[in-house]
Amino acid sequence: MITKIVIVLFLLGIVGSLFSGLFYLIKDKGASERTVRALTLRVSLSVLLFILLMIAFATGLLQPHGITPG
Repeated sequence: MITKIVIVLFLLGIVGSLFSGLFYLIKDKGASERTVRALTLRVSLSVLLFILLMIAFATGLLQPHGITPG
């Protein structure tokens, strides 16, 4: 259960960073580095989430499941 909460928090952070990058892009008209920092944070969080998901699958914290053919 904790793993799923961490995943959701990461996803919320990624979406929040994406929207803050959009806000800074519109507000500063691309003249400041705040947009770049926000998008860099988004990419970093995405890569970290991917690594954490791979670790969770490898250790058995998350169990993938597929659609069974009917």
